[in-house]
Amino acid sequence: MGKQAEITIHDIAKKLGISASTVSRALNNNPLISKATQAKIKETAAKMGYRPNTMAANLRTRKTNTIGVIVPLINRHFFSSVISGIEDVAYNSGFAVTITQSNDSFEKEEKIAQTLYSNRVDGVIVSIGMETTKFNHLKHFSERNIPLVFFDRVVDEIEAHKISVDDFNGGFKATQHLIEQGAKKIAHIGGPLNLNIYRKRLDGFCAAMKKAGLEVDRQMLLHNSLTRTDGTNAIKKLLKNPQKPDAIFCANDTTALSVIIYLVENGIKIPEDIMVVGFSNEPFSEVVTPSISTIRQPGFEMGQKAAELIIEQIKQKNQPSLFQNIVMPTELIIRQSSFKKKG
Repeated sequence: MGKQAEITIHDIAKKLGISASTVSRALNNNPLISKATQAKIKETAAKMGYRPNTMAANLRTRKTNTIGVIVPLINRHFFSSVISGIEDVAYNSGFAVTITQSNDSFEKEEKIAQTLYSNRVDGVIVSIGMETTKFNHLKHFSERNIPLVFFDRVVDEIEAHKISVDDFNGGFKATQHLIEQGAKKIAHIGGPLNLNIYRKRLDGFCAAMKKAGLEVDRQMLLHNSLTRTDGTNAIKKLLKNPQKPDAIFCANDTTALSVIIYLVENGIKIPEDIMVVGFSNEPFSEVVTPSISTIRQPGFEMGQKAAELIIEQIKQKNQPSLFQNIVMPTELIIRQSSFKKKG
């Protein structure tokens, strides 16, 4: 059976015995066409299975009403929350959202950026991957006046709106809490230091240690890609140190979970022997045993703000004279993995 031909406005016009230009105007809600005629034409178009040629319309207007989003990992609760916030605002503003993930790969992120550019997205919202240390693929957008908004993992070298959480204070609060619970030998498992979020979390950790008069043991500072495997390898290494930690601040909840699993499997009590705090407030952090103390990030609100900023830029058509650098607050959530005493 052969393919059925695509229905055109000429087919609708022939069916109704009117001109194609009248059909076109009616489908585009032109006020020159009466409401009754518009309704009749739209009803006929729907029955015939007509699909508007948005690609042709996009070529005429040079707009696709599409926002490209690049995130490192879609399956992380934080990034999925940001995506939900973006879609919430974009949908209500008449924009579609194309969601992609780099899997923290620079090569994949570069190819995604090229594809989004080729598909003529109106703007891009991005959080860079762990491997990304060069930014020409993203400069490409700003140099061609295509709006760009960074969130969470931002790029200092590119002028654009940037939205991040207060990573310094998040690291400070997590470490201060461990100190208040009696910890003195605190380790930190952080992410790669080419990303400013992990530098700031480390800085917050060091500031809290300094304020409490505690020494930062460089052997207790480890940096990796923060996967489950990395977390397990990190805790194995820390336990081989002559000075063993009595608390660990992990730069994400995935690492905190793998640390806790390893400690429990090896008969080390949490929080009695070693306290653990994560970062991000992943859904699993509340339901595992022991539940994981962590730092909450306002992902949904970040996504909403990112979408508002990109849509505002798209509608203005020109780059703003002043780009915003928005820092959102974090919240310490205390659970079983770090709670030993009140205070």
